[in-house]
Order: sequence, then C-alpha cells, then structure tokens
Amino acid sequence: MKNINFKNLTLALISSLAVVGCSETLLEETPRSVYTPEFFNTEAGINGGITGMYAHLRYIYGNAYYYNSCQTGTDETTYGQSADGNFKDADLSGVGQLTPSTSRTDAIWGECFRNINSASGVLQYGTAAGFSPTLLAEANFFRAFDYFLLVQTFGGVPLDLGSGELAFNTSPTTFSVRNTVPEVYTKAVFPDLLTAVQNLPDVPRITGTVTKTVARLYLAKAYLTYAWWLQNPNNIPTYPETPRTDPDGHDAQWYFQKAYDVSLEGINSAGGTYALQPTFYDVNVGTNDRNKEIMLYADHTQSSAYYNGGDLNNGSGGAPDNFAGWMVTWNYTAIKSGADPALTEFKNSVQREAEQHLGRPWVRMCPTVEVLTRTFNDKVNDSRYDGTFTTTYRGNWNKVPALFETNPILYNANGLPVRPGDAIVTFLDEEPSSPIVYPSDAGNSGVGAGVMSGRADYVIAPTAISRIVYPGLWKLGPYRTDNGAGLGQPNAGSTRPYNIAKFSEFYFIAAEAAVKGATGSMSARDLINVIRARAGKWRFDNNDNVARIEDNSAAMTATTPAAIDINYILAERSREYYGEGYRWFDLARTQKWAELASTYSIAGTSYGNHTPQTFTRTIEPYLYLRPIPQGQIDAMTGDKAAYQNPMYQ
Repeated sequence: MKNINFKNLTLALISSLAVVGCSETLLEETPRSVYTPEFFNTEAGINGGITGMYAHLRYIYGNAYYYNSCQTGTDETTYGQSADGNFKDADLSGVGQLTPSTSRTDAIWGECFRNINSASGVLQYGTAAGFSPTLLAEANFFRAFDYFLLVQTFGGVPLDLGSGELAFNTSPTTFSVRNTVPEVYTKAVFPDLLTAVQNLPDVPRITGTVTKTVARLYLAKAYLTYAWWLQNPNNIPTYPETPRTDPDGHDAQWYFQKAYDVSLEGINSAGGTYALQPTFYDVNVGTNDRNKEIMLYADHTQSSAYYNGGDLNNGSGGAPDNFAGWMVTWNYTAIKSGADPALTEFKNSVQREAEQHLGRPWVRMCPTVEVLTRTFNDKVNDSRYDGTFTTTYRGNWNKVPALFETNPILYNANGLPVRPGDAIVTFLDEEPSSPIVYPSDAGNSGVGAGVMSGRADYVIAPTAISRIVYPGLWKLGPYRTDNGAGLGQPNAGSTRPYNIAKFSEFYFIAAEAAVKGATGSMSARDLINVIRARAGKWRFDNNDNVARIEDNSAAMTATTPAAIDINYILAERSREYYGEGYRWFDLARTQKWAELASTYSIAGTSYGNHTPQTFTRTIEPYLYLRPIPQGQIDAMTGDKAAYQNPMYQ
C-alpha cells in the first residue's frame, strides 16, 4: 500500500498500450521517475504525462484486490473457499470486519491522487506553453475520471494537494483538508468533463485514447450519481458533513435530466467510432477484444512483457498485472476422470490452460445461488448467462502429450467414455426433473459433482453450487494466440485489456434517469429494450461450443415490464455487467445496497457439500462510504480523527 500520495510528484511511467493489431498504434513513452515543472514545458513532458495517465489505469483495473472491493459483499459475489481476510472482510457477513486497514479501496487512493497531480501539471504548464487544447483535454478527462472515482468511494476529498485547488504540487506536505462532495463535483468533475467534451476529438488520436463520446459517458454518469446524492432517498450520511444542496442552484431533477440528455447525445453522436456489438458474445469474446463497444480499457499485450506491465509466463498477483479473473476461478484442475471403465484409477482430465474458459484458479470469490437462479433467470432466450460464465468444463488432457499417449480415452460419469473436447463437468442451467446423485465427498469426479442417468458428464444443479465449486467467470478469462498446441502460460496474468467503459452504458444511464423523471425521445422501457433485444441474439453457444444462429429479441422485449423501476434496471445492469466491477457503485449510487444484498445463499467449502445455507450481511448506512486508508491517516499531521469517515475512526 502507498501512503500519502500527494507528498511528492513521483510517477513511474509504466508503458500504456493502445494496440489493435499494428505497432504504430502504440503510445510511445520514455520511462521517467520524476515530473518537474520544467519537464511539463516540453513536448516530451506533455506526451509523457498524458501517456502515464493511460498507464495508471492498469494499477486499478485488473488489480484483484481493488476488484474485490467493487464486487464482494454485493448481490453478485461472496467469498470463495480460499479467501483470506481481504475478501472475507468485504463480505460483511460476520467473518471479518471492514476497517481503514483492511479495505482494499486503498488501491485507488494513492493511484488517483498521483495521477490527479500529474494531470494538473500537464494542464497548468501545458496551457502556459501553448500546447493544443485537444491534447490537453485528455488530462482534463483523467483528472475528472479520478476525482469521480474518489468522490463515489470516499465522499469529499481534497482539491488542494498543497499548492492550491487543482494546482500542480511540487512540495511534500503531510497536511490535508477534505472538500465536500458538492465542491468536488462542481469545481473538479463537471468543469473538467465539460472541457473534455468541448475539446476532445470525435475520433481517437491513437487507438484507445479518449474522445468526446467517452467524456460524455462519464459526464452523464457523474450527473446521474450527483443527482442521487442530492436526492438522498434513504438518508445515507455524507462526509465531510454538508447540506444536500448544489452550489450552482440546481436540484436533483435538473441533474437527472442532464444525465439523460448527455446520454442521448452520446448515443446519437457516436458516428461509426463506437457502437453496440451485434451479440453479447461478441462484446466479451477474447478474439474480439478492443471492439467498438469498448470505449476505455486498461491495456495489456502478449507481445511484450514491458508493454504488458507484467511477466508473460508467471503472474505476480499484484498490479499492474491483470489478475482479477483469477479470483473468480475455482480449482477445476481437481476434476478427475477414470483411466478405466471401472473407475479404479484417475487422471486429471481438465488441465490448467491459458484459455478463456479456464485460466489460473485462486478460488477467492464466487457467485451466489441467487445469481444463477434469479439474476440470470432466463437462460433460454437471454444469451448473457452463456456469455458470462463457464458452465461446461471440457477435457483437454490431449495437450499433455505423455498423458494423452497412454490415455486417449478416459471414463467419466456412469463409466462412460469421454474424449478431449467432451464435457467432463457441467453446471446445469436449471434444476433437472430427474434426480442428481451426489457423493458425500469429492467422489469419482474429484470435485463432488453428481451423476445423472445416461450422461457421461458429471453435473451440478444451480442451487447446489458452493464456495469451492461454481461456474467460472468466462468474460474475464485469458485469451492468447501463442499457446501453440499446448496449454500455454496459464499462470500469467491476463494479457487481455481490462474493460472499463462500454458504449452500452449510455442506454442504462438514460433509462435510470428516465425512471427518476427525466423525459425525452426514448422512454426507460425503450432504452432497456435496445439492450434486451441485443441480449436475445445468439451467434454462438459458448458452453455447448456450437454455432447458434438464433434471434429471440422479440421474446426478450415482449417480457420487459411496461413500467420499469430502479430494481429492474439494477437487475438488467447485473445481467449485462456481471462481475466487471460495476456492482458496488451501482448499489451505493442508488442506495439499494442493503435492500438487495443483505442476504444470499451458497453451499459450504467442502467437495460434496451441495446444501445451500442462507447468510445475512450487516450493511449499515456508514458503509456506503469506504474508509480513508490507514496509511494515509498514519502519514498525516493535524486532526486525523476528523479526516476519517465516521464510524471508521
């Protein structure tokens, strides 16, 4: 953990990538340990500073510990069998406690303020030196991006890092004063984003850099979040304490309307630069990374460890590696199949592989039963369950030549033969009509999976998932083209970009604003149905591993309620963005966290345990703000207790 982040201006310029198939799209930079005012007066300084802003995304997005803070404890995720305190503390279910020392939102405190100071330096000296407003607007965007992330997480945060509000600070200081939430929005977030919308180009200057449309997305989302804050329907406390009034004299309804208007403008002005993908599968499949729906990402590459930001063979388990996907991957390598029909000798039929369905297992986080049975209740028409989870684990022992040479065929459930590519363990979409016979322990499958008559694959019903065996998160799985005929490098961090912002979110922001009273050319139902219609279109059945050309969009839109409420939008957001790190922000923004996530069910931590238990979370109002990291408090002078958010003091 890094302590007072604004004590100095040190920033290691780790490379930032914007790669789509050709080397000339790389953001080039020279590593530099210190930024100075003189450096920002040069073209190299401005370019280096802006490149570093893209690089800093990798220290946040794909960082599994920060990812945990956005997911665990919500209605999407609980802790897995191998979880340590980082994950149990966040669950709020009595197995740990969230404190200033244990909250992993420390991952953003230092990174964001370091980047904010760099952005202020670029803007302050780059403007004076006459650099292009179009280029400098990227710094406006990132300063707003970081302040928006901070104010959602912690409440009010300092605008003065030691040299004045929004000024580049070169003098170490241990004293800090937090601004209020309205001050952060109206002095930093909104002005910088409005400038970015005005000055950024319509088309990225380099693949992956920000544009007017990207800035509009964040402006709309900031308007929406601030509108909820002003309205405060459940009387959630804020800090520093301040009246829920806007310094510019606008009410919550004005901001909801602005969120709607900016979202529609973003949808209608994107041109050909950004667009929804034709199917949900296309959004997340590794072969289609950096597609037009993805507006901002923390980039990685398999072509260079330097530009990847992490070892290409062995992951570090720390930023800037992209290792979030490991957390929600169970230990499928324990799956066994028989070497003979009598099942007296066993082999590992599913090997660890750098493939999107598989990857490196850490078993730190898992979905709840309700995710499978309630959130993704329609698995026939809606493609999003199939495009989110790995539910079929297929044999790949042929990629270990010595094993395959002696065992070209293995034997699975009911002693039936299986070959490479066949299903070995399947998580069923629905509860079967005929019974599943489960072992009381790991059983012949090695993971406690059950047997059904006539099936060669072992099976697990959706209500029988546990903290140790559950569907993996396919959308975050690794994808590499350098595996050859083998298993590749499954222990490395993912070399895929970590997606941060998607064009589809314009529709959700506008729909949410419409539910809150905003009006315009599209109703909340119209907007949500654009997303639901796309969800009904299939081109590939991910887990059956077969082409599936099917259009269920009419069935999907017909079942959309005539009157949409916030809970329905939140359910749709979970179906669309499950496991991507949105959920805590969604529940905190709408103040629905306690209502929707206070109970969940899941079976235990042992193989063969398929009896779900109900767990209760204690989600107090003060938890809607995360604690200021203890390292920050320890390094400060002044009234430390007053600086900390209440109830964490």
